[in-house]
Amino acid sequence: MKLKNKLALTGAATMAALFLGLNASAARMDMVDVSNNNGYMSTAEYTSMRNEFGVKAVTVKISEGGTYKDPYAASNIANVQAAGLYINGYHFARYATKAQAIAEADFAGQTAKAAGLPVGAVLATDVESQEANNQTKATNDRNNAAFMQEIAKFGYRSDIYTSGSWANNKMTIKGKTGWIASYPYVVTGKNWYSTNHAWQWSSTAKFRISYGGFDVSQLNSTYYTADQKSSVKPTDKAAVKANNKEANKHTYKQAGSVKWVKESKTYTLKMAVKLRTGVSTSSSVITILPAGSTVKTNQAIIKGGYRWVRQPRFNGYGYLATGPSSNTLEYVKTGAAHTYYTVKSGDSWWSIAQQNDLSMYTLASKNGKPIYSVIYPGNRLQLN
Repeated sequence: MKLKNKLALTGAATMAALFLGLNASAARMDMVDVSNNNGYMSTAEYTSMRNEFGVKAVTVKISEGGTYKDPYAASNIANVQAAGLYINGYHFARYATKAQAIAEADFAGQTAKAAGLPVGAVLATDVESQEANNQTKATNDRNNAAFMQEIAKFGYRSDIYTSGSWANNKMTIKGKTGWIASYPYVVTGKNWYSTNHAWQWSSTAKFRISYGGFDVSQLNSTYYTADQKSSVKPTDKAAVKANNKEANKHTYKQAGSVKWVKESKTYTLKMAVKLRTGVSTSSSVITILPAGSTVKTNQAIIKGGYRWVRQPRFNGYGYLATGPSSNTLEYVKTGAAHTYYTVKSGDSWWSIAQQNDLSMYTLASKNGKPIYSVIYPGNRLQLN
Protein backbone atom coordinates (compact mmCIF):
# COMPACT_ATOMS: atom_id res chain seq x y z
CA MET A 1 0.00 0.00 0.00
CA LYS A 2 1.34 3.42 -0.97
CA LEU A 3 0.14 6.33 1.11
CA LYS A 4 0.86 10.01 0.65
CA ASN A 5 3.54 11.48 2.97
CA LYS A 6 4.80 7.92 3.55
CA LEU A 7 2.48 7.23 6.47
CA ALA A 8 3.34 4.00 8.27
CA LEU A 9 1.03 0.98 8.19
CA THR A 10 0.28 -0.80 11.44
CA GLY A 11 -1.77 -3.73 12.73
CA ALA A 12 -4.87 -4.71 10.77
CA ALA A 13 -4.22 -2.05 8.12
CA THR A 14 -0.90 -3.69 7.32
CA MET A 15 -2.53 -7.11 6.95
CA ALA A 16 -5.27 -5.67 4.73
CA ALA A 17 -2.66 -4.03 2.54
CA LEU A 18 -0.73 -7.27 2.17
CA PHE A 19 -3.82 -9.28 1.32
CA LEU A 20 -5.61 -6.81 -0.94
CA GLY A 21 -2.97 -4.51 -2.40
CA LEU A 22 -4.76 -1.37 -1.25
CA ASN A 23 -4.04 1.96 -2.90
CA ALA A 24 -5.01 5.43 -1.80
CA SER A 25 -5.85 6.81 -5.24
CA ALA A 26 -9.30 5.29 -5.60
CA ALA A 27 -11.94 3.14 -3.96
CA ARG A 28 -11.92 -0.29 -5.58
CA MET A 29 -14.75 -2.29 -7.08
CA ASP A 30 -13.87 -5.44 -5.14
CA MET A 31 -17.41 -6.69 -4.59
CA VAL A 32 -20.77 -6.29 -6.32
CA ASP A 33 -24.15 -7.13 -4.83
CA VAL A 34 -27.05 -8.15 -7.05
CA SER A 35 -30.73 -9.00 -6.66
CA ASN A 36 -33.88 -9.49 -8.69
CA ASN A 37 -33.76 -5.74 -9.45
CA ASN A 38 -30.77 -6.39 -11.72
CA GLY A 39 -32.62 -9.05 -13.70
CA TYR A 40 -30.91 -12.12 -15.13
CA MET A 41 -27.10 -11.85 -14.97
CA SER A 42 -25.06 -14.08 -17.26
CA THR A 43 -21.69 -15.72 -16.67
CA ALA A 44 -20.28 -13.42 -19.37
CA GLU A 45 -21.33 -10.36 -17.37
CA TYR A 46 -19.64 -11.61 -14.21
CA THR A 47 -16.54 -12.56 -16.20
CA SER A 48 -16.36 -9.02 -17.59
CA MET A 49 -16.68 -7.60 -14.06
CA ARG A 50 -13.78 -9.77 -13.01
CA ASN A 51 -11.43 -9.21 -15.94
CA GLU A 52 -12.12 -5.54 -16.74
CA PHE A 53 -13.14 -4.05 -13.38
CA GLY A 54 -11.27 -6.11 -10.78
CA VAL A 55 -14.33 -7.55 -9.06
CA LYS A 56 -13.36 -10.41 -6.74
CA ALA A 57 -16.64 -11.34 -5.06
CA VAL A 58 -20.38 -11.11 -5.62
CA THR A 59 -23.02 -11.08 -2.89
CA VAL A 60 -26.42 -12.29 -4.08
CA LYS A 61 -29.79 -11.54 -2.55
CA ILE A 62 -31.26 -14.77 -1.19
CA SER A 63 -34.45 -13.81 0.58
CA GLU A 64 -36.47 -11.14 2.38
CA GLY A 65 -38.60 -11.37 5.50
CA GLY A 66 -40.20 -14.74 6.08
CA THR A 67 -41.65 -15.54 2.66
CA TYR A 68 -39.84 -13.87 -0.24
CA LYS A 69 -37.27 -15.88 -2.20
CA ASP A 70 -35.22 -14.01 -4.80
CA PRO A 71 -36.06 -15.80 -8.08
CA TYR A 72 -32.60 -15.12 -9.54
CA ALA A 73 -30.60 -16.39 -6.55
CA ALA A 74 -29.87 -19.85 -7.98
CA SER A 75 -28.83 -18.61 -11.45
CA ASN A 76 -26.74 -15.81 -9.94
CA ILE A 77 -24.91 -18.22 -7.64
CA ALA A 78 -24.18 -20.66 -10.47
CA ASN A 79 -23.04 -17.97 -12.90
CA VAL A 80 -20.85 -16.19 -10.36
CA GLN A 81 -19.10 -19.45 -9.59
CA ALA A 82 -18.71 -20.23 -13.29
CA ALA A 83 -16.97 -16.86 -13.70
CA GLY A 84 -14.47 -17.81 -10.99
CA LEU A 85 -15.59 -15.25 -8.41
CA TYR A 86 -16.16 -15.68 -4.69
CA ILE A 87 -19.86 -16.04 -3.86
CA ASN A 88 -21.82 -14.82 -0.83
CA GLY A 89 -25.46 -14.08 -0.04
CA TYR A 90 -27.62 -11.67 1.92
CA HIS A 91 -31.06 -11.65 3.48
CA PHE A 92 -33.13 -8.45 3.70
CA ALA A 93 -34.28 -8.42 7.33
CA ARG A 94 -37.81 -7.57 8.40
CA TYR A 95 -37.61 -8.94 11.94
CA ALA A 96 -38.60 -6.89 14.97
CA THR A 97 -38.32 -9.57 17.66
CA LYS A 98 -35.85 -12.31 18.56
CA ALA A 99 -38.35 -15.01 17.57
CA GLN A 100 -38.85 -13.38 14.17
CA ALA A 101 -35.08 -13.09 13.70
CA ILE A 102 -34.63 -16.80 14.32
CA ALA A 103 -37.52 -17.66 12.01
CA GLU A 104 -36.11 -15.45 9.23
CA ALA A 105 -32.66 -16.99 9.68
CA ASP A 106 -34.14 -20.48 9.28
CA PHE A 107 -35.99 -19.34 6.16
CA ALA A 108 -32.89 -17.64 4.73
CA GLY A 109 -30.66 -20.61 5.49
CA GLN A 110 -33.04 -23.10 3.89
CA THR A 111 -33.53 -20.85 0.86
CA ALA A 112 -29.76 -20.39 0.48
CA LYS A 113 -29.19 -24.14 0.63
CA ALA A 114 -31.84 -24.76 -2.02
CA ALA A 115 -30.35 -22.06 -4.27
CA GLY A 116 -26.88 -23.61 -4.05
CA LEU A 117 -25.02 -21.15 -1.82
CA PRO A 118 -21.98 -23.17 -0.71
CA VAL A 119 -21.25 -23.92 2.93
CA GLY A 120 -18.70 -21.48 4.31
CA ALA A 121 -19.99 -18.51 2.30
CA VAL A 122 -21.15 -15.36 4.07
CA LEU A 123 -24.91 -15.00 4.48
CA ALA A 124 -25.26 -11.43 5.72
CA THR A 125 -28.31 -9.83 7.29
CA ASP A 126 -29.27 -6.55 5.56
CA VAL A 127 -30.68 -4.40 8.36
CA GLU A 128 -32.20 -1.16 7.08
CA SER A 129 -35.97 -1.67 7.28
CA GLN A 130 -38.67 0.34 9.00
CA GLU A 131 -39.09 -2.57 11.41
CA ALA A 132 -35.49 -2.14 12.59
CA ASN A 133 -35.82 1.64 12.69
CA ASN A 134 -38.68 1.29 15.15
CA GLN A 135 -36.55 -0.71 17.61
CA THR A 136 -34.04 0.38 20.22
CA LYS A 137 -30.34 -0.24 19.66
CA ALA A 138 -30.40 -2.96 22.32
CA THR A 139 -33.30 -4.74 20.62
CA ASN A 140 -31.65 -4.58 17.21
CA ASP A 141 -28.42 -5.94 18.71
CA ARG A 142 -30.32 -8.82 20.31
CA ASN A 143 -32.22 -9.61 17.10
CA ASN A 144 -29.11 -9.44 14.91
CA ALA A 145 -27.21 -11.72 17.28
CA ALA A 146 -30.06 -14.24 17.21
CA PHE A 147 -30.18 -14.20 13.41
CA MET A 148 -26.44 -14.66 13.07
CA GLN A 149 -26.29 -17.46 15.64
CA GLU A 150 -29.07 -19.33 13.82
CA ILE A 151 -27.43 -18.83 10.40
CA ALA A 152 -24.30 -20.57 11.68
CA LYS A 153 -26.33 -23.78 12.05
CA PHE A 154 -26.54 -23.95 8.25
CA GLY A 155 -22.76 -23.76 7.89
CA TYR A 156 -22.70 -20.12 6.77
CA ARG A 157 -20.62 -17.28 8.17
CA SER A 158 -22.56 -14.17 9.11
CA ASP A 159 -22.21 -10.40 8.99
CA ILE A 160 -24.35 -7.26 9.26
CA TYR A 161 -24.98 -4.86 6.37
CA THR A 162 -26.33 -1.43 7.24
CA SER A 163 -25.87 2.26 6.47
CA GLY A 164 -23.16 4.43 7.95
CA SER A 165 -25.79 6.53 9.72
CA TRP A 166 -27.16 3.42 11.47
CA ALA A 167 -23.85 1.79 12.38
CA ASN A 168 -23.30 2.15 16.14
CA ASN A 169 -26.41 4.30 16.28
CA LYS A 170 -29.31 1.97 15.55
CA MET A 171 -27.18 -1.15 16.13
CA THR A 172 -23.68 -2.08 17.25
CA ILE A 173 -21.10 -2.81 14.54
CA LYS A 174 -17.88 -3.94 16.17
CA GLY A 175 -14.44 -3.50 14.65
CA LYS A 176 -13.38 -6.26 12.24
CA THR A 177 -17.05 -6.95 11.45
CA GLY A 178 -19.68 -5.27 9.30
CA TRP A 179 -20.40 -4.23 5.74
CA ILE A 180 -21.20 -0.51 5.76
CA ALA A 181 -22.92 1.55 3.07
CA SER A 182 -22.01 5.23 2.84
CA TYR A 183 -21.59 7.23 -0.35
CA PRO A 184 -19.19 10.19 -0.46
CA TYR A 185 -19.52 13.27 -2.63
CA VAL A 186 -16.08 12.58 -4.08
CA VAL A 187 -13.92 9.49 -3.53
CA THR A 188 -10.47 10.86 -2.70
CA GLY A 189 -8.68 7.76 -1.47
CA LYS A 190 -9.94 7.96 2.10
CA ASN A 191 -11.14 4.56 3.25
CA TRP A 192 -14.18 5.45 5.33
CA TYR A 193 -14.61 2.06 7.00
CA SER A 194 -11.15 0.51 7.03
CA THR A 195 -11.80 -1.34 10.31
CA ASN A 196 -14.86 -3.12 8.89
CA HIS A 197 -14.99 -6.02 6.46
CA ALA A 198 -16.36 -3.95 3.58
CA TRP A 199 -17.37 -0.43 2.57
CA GLN A 200 -20.11 -0.01 -0.03
CA TRP A 201 -19.15 3.32 -1.59
CA SER A 202 -21.45 3.60 -4.62
CA SER A 203 -24.84 2.39 -5.79
CA THR A 204 -24.50 3.66 -9.36
CA ALA A 205 -21.46 1.81 -10.73
CA LYS A 206 -21.58 0.91 -14.43
CA PHE A 207 -20.19 -2.21 -16.06
CA ARG A 208 -19.44 -2.54 -19.76
CA ILE A 209 -21.86 -5.31 -20.76
CA SER A 210 -24.36 -5.02 -17.89
CA TYR A 211 -27.37 -2.71 -17.86
CA GLY A 212 -28.08 -0.23 -15.08
CA GLY A 213 -26.31 0.87 -11.91
CA PHE A 214 -24.82 -1.52 -9.37
CA ASP A 215 -23.85 -1.43 -5.71
CA VAL A 216 -20.07 -1.80 -5.37
CA SER A 217 -17.92 -2.26 -2.28
CA GLN A 218 -14.29 -2.13 -1.30
CA LEU A 219 -13.11 -5.10 0.75
CA ASN A 220 -10.95 -4.29 3.76
CA SER A 221 -10.40 -7.87 4.88
CA THR A 222 -10.52 -11.37 3.41
CA TYR A 223 -13.90 -12.15 5.00
CA TYR A 224 -15.87 -12.01 1.73
CA THR A 225 -13.21 -13.92 -0.21
CA ALA A 226 -13.66 -17.15 1.75
CA ASP A 227 -11.42 -15.93 4.59
CA GLN A 228 -8.36 -16.21 2.38
CA LYS A 229 -6.23 -14.00 0.18
CA SER A 230 -8.11 -13.56 -3.09
CA SER A 231 -6.95 -15.78 -5.93
CA VAL A 232 -9.10 -13.92 -8.48
CA LYS A 233 -6.91 -12.25 -11.09
CA PRO A 234 -8.21 -9.87 -13.80
CA THR A 235 -6.95 -10.41 -17.34
CA ASP A 236 -6.83 -6.70 -18.25
CA LYS A 237 -5.11 -4.73 -15.48
CA ALA A 238 -5.03 -1.55 -17.55
CA ALA A 239 -8.79 -1.70 -17.98
CA VAL A 240 -9.26 -2.31 -14.26
CA LYS A 241 -7.23 0.79 -13.42
CA ALA A 242 -9.07 2.95 -15.95
CA ASN A 243 -12.53 1.66 -15.02
CA ASN A 244 -11.97 2.14 -11.30
CA LYS A 245 -10.74 5.67 -11.91
CA GLU A 246 -13.84 6.43 -13.97
CA ALA A 247 -16.16 4.93 -11.36
CA ASN A 248 -14.67 7.19 -8.68
CA LYS A 249 -15.61 10.28 -10.69
CA HIS A 250 -19.32 9.64 -10.73
CA THR A 251 -20.23 8.44 -7.28
CA TYR A 252 -22.20 11.32 -5.87
CA LYS A 253 -22.18 14.83 -7.28
CA GLN A 254 -21.97 17.84 -4.99
CA ALA A 255 -25.18 19.82 -4.59
CA GLY A 256 -25.45 22.82 -6.87
CA SER A 257 -26.65 26.34 -6.13
CA VAL A 258 -30.37 25.49 -6.34
CA LYS A 259 -32.22 27.01 -3.39
CA TRP A 260 -34.55 25.34 -0.96
CA VAL A 261 -38.07 26.75 -0.61
CA LYS A 262 -40.36 26.53 2.40
CA GLU A 263 -43.02 23.82 2.21
CA SER A 264 -45.18 22.90 5.18
CA LYS A 265 -47.10 19.91 3.91
CA THR A 266 -48.18 16.45 5.04
CA TYR A 267 -47.90 13.66 2.48
CA THR A 268 -49.66 10.30 2.67
CA LEU A 269 -47.54 7.68 0.96
CA LYS A 270 -49.34 5.62 -1.67
CA MET A 271 -46.42 3.17 -1.82
CA ALA A 272 -43.25 2.37 0.09
CA VAL A 273 -40.61 5.08 -0.42
CA LYS A 274 -36.93 5.26 0.50
CA LEU A 275 -36.03 8.03 2.96
CA ARG A 276 -32.45 9.11 2.27
CA THR A 277 -29.66 11.05 3.97
CA GLY A 278 -29.38 13.55 1.09
CA VAL A 279 -31.07 14.78 -2.07
CA SER A 280 -29.71 12.12 -4.41
CA THR A 281 -30.79 8.62 -5.41
CA SER A 282 -27.20 7.67 -4.52
CA SER A 283 -27.58 8.87 -0.92
CA SER A 284 -27.65 6.27 1.84
CA VAL A 285 -31.08 4.93 2.75
CA ILE A 286 -32.12 5.81 6.31
CA THR A 287 -35.21 3.64 6.15
CA ILE A 288 -38.02 2.56 3.87
CA LEU A 289 -41.27 4.34 4.73
CA PRO A 290 -44.21 1.95 4.24
CA ALA A 291 -47.30 2.72 2.20
CA GLY A 292 -49.95 4.50 4.25
CA SER A 293 -47.54 6.40 6.51
CA THR A 294 -47.56 10.19 6.66
CA VAL A 295 -44.60 12.50 6.18
CA LYS A 296 -44.51 16.09 7.41
CA THR A 297 -42.11 18.30 5.45
CA ASN A 298 -40.72 21.79 5.91
CA GLN A 299 -38.72 22.45 2.71
CA ALA A 300 -38.54 21.36 -0.93
CA ILE A 301 -36.00 21.58 -3.75
CA ILE A 302 -35.57 20.59 -7.41
CA LYS A 303 -32.36 18.56 -7.64
CA GLY A 304 -30.91 15.92 -9.96
CA GLY A 305 -34.08 15.60 -12.04
CA TYR A 306 -36.34 15.08 -9.03
CA ARG A 307 -38.44 17.17 -6.70
CA TRP A 308 -37.22 16.45 -3.14
CA VAL A 309 -38.78 17.28 0.23
CA ARG A 310 -37.13 17.46 3.63
CA GLN A 311 -38.54 15.71 6.70
CA PRO A 312 -37.41 16.94 10.14
CA ARG A 313 -36.30 13.99 12.32
CA PHE A 314 -35.18 13.64 15.92
CA ASN A 315 -31.51 13.48 14.83
CA GLY A 316 -31.50 15.70 11.75
CA TYR A 317 -33.34 15.43 8.45
CA GLY A 318 -34.46 12.81 5.96
CA TYR A 319 -35.10 13.40 2.27
CA LEU A 320 -37.46 11.75 -0.20
CA ALA A 321 -38.34 12.33 -3.83
CA THR A 322 -41.93 13.27 -4.63
CA GLY A 323 -41.37 12.69 -8.34
CA PRO A 324 -39.40 14.17 -11.25
CA SER A 325 -38.63 17.86 -11.39
CA SER A 326 -41.57 18.39 -13.75
CA ASN A 327 -43.92 16.94 -11.11
CA THR A 328 -45.72 15.05 -13.87
CA LEU A 329 -44.94 11.75 -12.12
CA GLU A 330 -45.54 12.08 -8.40
CA TYR A 331 -45.40 8.74 -6.67
CA VAL A 332 -45.80 10.45 -3.33
CA LYS A 333 -49.12 12.19 -3.76
CA THR A 334 -52.34 12.76 -1.87
CA GLY A 335 -55.77 12.38 -3.36
CA ALA A 336 -54.90 10.41 -6.51
CA ALA A 337 -56.26 6.90 -7.03
CA HIS A 338 -53.39 5.83 -9.30
CA THR A 339 -50.13 7.19 -10.66
CA TYR A 340 -48.98 6.34 -14.18
CA TYR A 341 -45.78 6.41 -16.19
CA THR A 342 -45.52 6.82 -19.96
CA VAL A 343 -42.86 4.58 -21.47
CA LYS A 344 -40.04 6.34 -23.35
CA SER A 345 -37.57 5.03 -25.91
CA GLY A 346 -34.88 2.99 -24.16
CA ASP A 347 -37.03 2.18 -21.11
CA SER A 348 -37.30 -1.34 -19.74
CA TRP A 349 -39.21 -3.00 -16.91
CA TRP A 350 -36.00 -2.82 -14.86
CA SER A 351 -35.20 0.86 -15.51
CA ILE A 352 -38.77 2.03 -14.83
CA ALA A 353 -38.96 -0.05 -11.65
CA GLN A 354 -35.60 1.29 -10.42
CA GLN A 355 -36.47 4.97 -10.87
CA ASN A 356 -39.76 4.47 -9.05
CA ASP A 357 -38.45 2.30 -6.18
CA LEU A 358 -40.38 -0.78 -7.30
CA SER A 359 -39.39 -4.34 -8.15
CA MET A 360 -39.84 -5.45 -11.75
CA TYR A 361 -42.31 -8.09 -10.59
CA THR A 362 -44.46 -5.60 -8.70
CA LEU A 363 -44.52 -3.22 -11.64
CA ALA A 364 -45.35 -5.93 -14.16
CA SER A 365 -48.04 -7.52 -11.99
CA LYS A 366 -49.76 -4.17 -11.46
CA ASN A 367 -50.10 -3.98 -15.23
CA GLY A 368 -51.13 -7.59 -15.75
CA LYS A 369 -47.97 -8.53 -17.66
CA PRO A 370 -44.96 -10.84 -17.22
CA ILE A 371 -41.55 -9.14 -16.93
CA TYR A 372 -40.48 -10.74 -20.21
CA SER A 373 -43.25 -9.01 -22.20
CA VAL A 374 -42.28 -6.19 -24.54
CA ILE A 375 -43.21 -2.60 -23.69
CA TYR A 376 -43.24 0.16 -26.28
CA PRO A 377 -42.77 3.94 -26.17
CA GLY A 378 -46.13 5.53 -25.46
CA ASN A 379 -47.42 2.63 -23.30
CA ARG A 380 -48.97 3.87 -20.05
CA LEU A 381 -48.00 1.84 -16.96
CA GLN A 382 -49.69 1.99 -13.56
CA LEU A 383 -47.24 2.55 -10.69
CA ASN A 384 -49.44 2.32 -7.60
